[in-house]
Amino acid sequence: MALSTAFPVLYLARHGETEWSKAGRHTGRADLELTEHGQEQARRLGVRLGGRSFAQVFSSPLRRARHTCELAGHGPGASIDEDLLEWDYGAYEGRRNSEIRAERPDWDLFRDGCPGGETPDEVAARADRVVERVRAVAGDVLVFSSAHLLRVLAVRWLRRPVDVARHLLLAPASLSALGYEHDLSEPAIVSWNETSHLVTATS
Repeated sequence: MALSTAFPVLYLARHGETEWSKAGRHTGRADLELTEHGQEQARRLGVRLGGRSFAQVFSSPLRRARHTCELAGHGPGASIDEDLLEWDYGAYEGRRNSEIRAERPDWDLFRDGCPGGETPDEVAARADRVVERVRAVAGDVLVFSSAHLLRVLAVRWLRRPVDVARHLLLAPASLSALGYEHDLSEPAIVSWNETSHLVTATS
């Protein structure tokens, strides 16, 4: 992925591995630490970013995102943004998709949300606020957060409905980029779910 384009770019960095992400458990507001492997992934993400400077860096307040930001070399000066918190899974916190669908076979996070947690519209509203703040920055922006929030952020950048996010997968410590095609009225995905920097970071 080229790290420069004619227009400002929003770079999306997912946090490194945690015990729950490794196990496929929904991790919303549970404030988990990175595994040792996740820390190595975060350092490799920093190598991929190549010491580049950004006009603004934002991070979720959750430790897994903040620690990834720090290990990737962007802790100093990063602004904590509550709107970058991961989806609140409510009663589904810590559960796997297979467990939830054993009870609700047609459940879809991006359509149904979570009982006791957030609705898709509530998460979209947070993502929209992030997009508004990012577009007010003169220059490239880097954000550190979690998978489902970043997926929603991407589709809201494209001005698409939340349920489109179900088609965009994100690996731990991946790097993606959102920008524009012909002008600032045409938002686009520049690259998605890049993990080439992780190929030798074996678990």
